[in-house]
Amino acid sequence: MNYLITSSLFIILTFQTFAQSKKEVKAHKIKASLTTIIENGKTINDAKTLFDAKGNEIEKTNYNKEGTIKSIHKFKYNSDGDELEDEQFDANNKLIEKKSTKYNLLGERIEEAYYDNLGKLTKKEIFTYDGKGLKTERKTVDVEGKTLSVKKYVYITK
Repeated sequence: MNYLITSSLFIILTFQTFAQSKKEVKAHKIKASLTTIIENGKTINDAKTLFDAKGNEIEKTNYNKEGTIKSIHKFKYNSDGDELEDEQFDANNKLIEKKSTKYNLLGERIEEAYYDNLGKLTKKEIFTYDGKGLKTERKTVDVEGKTLSVKKYVYITK
């Protein structure tokens, strides 16, 4: 019974956190949000998010089941509000991975480059779009440009 109550509470808290859009965060001048889980009378941190004045997530801390820090993501954005950089740190604030994102003139994400903690490129994801601006493919390549995987997107319209 306690498991059912705890699970339900977790789901409700999760949906409430995700329910806040960038527009709502900006309109209500929200600077931070925290989600917690109450289990067996103990409150455990689940996630903490910090926002900038434009409503963008600038830092997200994830916690493990014990409520201690699991990882921290720090984000940077361009003037259009598109994510340019996501740096992932461990609990000791040591850089684990950095993701750098590029966009075309239409604002479509065209590349995500992943780097290790030493700044060495580990892989890239390359995105392609059709004439309507719909994503048609995501190709993952290694450092040498060798294709690791390809994900195709197909759309069915009336």
